[in-house]
Amino acid sequence: MSSVAEARAAPSRARPDPERARERTLLLLAAPALLVLGVLFVWPLLRLLSMSVADGTLAQFEKAALDSLYIAVLWDSMEIALFVTAICLVLAYPVSLWLVQAGRLGFILGMFFLLLPFWTSVLVRTYAWMVLLGRSGVINRMLRDWGLIEAPLPLLHNLTGVLIGMVHVLLPYMVFPIYAALLRIDPDLKRAAEGLGAPAWRVFLRVTLPLSLPGVFAGCALVFVISLGFFITPALLGGGRVIMIAMLIEQQVREFLDWPFAAALATVLLAATLVIYAALGRLTGGQAHAAR
Repeated sequence: MSSVAEARAAPSRARPDPERARERTLLLLAAPALLVLGVLFVWPLLRLLSMSVADGTLAQFEKAALDSLYIAVLWDSMEIALFVTAICLVLAYPVSLWLVQAGRLGFILGMFFLLLPFWTSVLVRTYAWMVLLGRSGVINRMLRDWGLIEAPLPLLHNLTGVLIGMVHVLLPYMVFPIYAALLRIDPDLKRAAEGLGAPAWRVFLRVTLPLSLPGVFAGCALVFVISLGFFITPALLGGGRVIMIAMLIEQQVREFLDWPFAAALATVLLAATLVIYAALGRLTGGQAHAAR
């Protein structure tokens, strides 16, 4: 009997696993992209790391970790990224809700205005905000003409201008994940809650919001991580009064030609970004698992 059972089991063991075959096929298809990514991304990162320890010591990292100036700039960069993420979340959630509920024409118009900034250079958009936010800019002139203010508002070369410019650039990165999460919610769940007598605000708090949390955390992670490395927008709209870590790295290269220390600062920024992204990723994964 055992020999018969082994004979029957032998073909099943010899039969190829469809899942493994599919994984091998996908890996082969992704191999060219992985090769390009390794050449254009991984190799420069390794060069950057080797440059930071070119003298054979960790002196550059010690300087970056112990100097209060660089610690303060990194902390300020994280605070600015946090503010930008919070503002984007407050603005993006209603927009995402509207996109889900809008008709075909409203959806097309909404997507058009969301994607329009991607068709324009970040540098051009930043200079446009400088024209709008200056002391004699469009916004201050309009407010004075309407009699709402007497003196120009300080909207440029400060934190306010930096936040406005960064939110304008990064808002779509928050809208799209939230919109995708809202789109996956089964409409029957909301209908069932309404049928049981729940008001609209309770349906939102008990059904819509919990099921959209994976998109919320994904959007927050994306916006926060991108904000940490921003350079052009804070450099122009901040006017040198708002310093972020990317600007400090550029300064080390352009003014001091200190490539090893610039590489060490860039490595510290990359490490901090990866740690934060991993933490947010675990949180996002837990929320997605809970939603399922």
